[in-house]
Amino acid sequence: MTEVVRESILTCPSCSKSTLCVMPTDACLFFFKCEHCNILLKPKPGDCCVFCSYGSVKCPPIQQGKSGC
Repeated sequence: MTEVVRESILTCPSCSKSTLCVMPTDACLFFFKCEHCNILLKPKPGDCCVFCSYGSVKCPPIQQGKSGC
């Protein structure tokens, strides 16, 4: 089993600014407020969380081969 990466860089689709985040391993993050432009990020259709939509690394369940959060 591969080690789960817990850090992901979320990039805002509105202002293109990036924020380093530590992903929870026991819950999904469905919403994230951009610190730069204050837009509320939500998962894209078909994605389970904001990390899967806007992150540099997918969420821990996806990394482990599960179907999502």
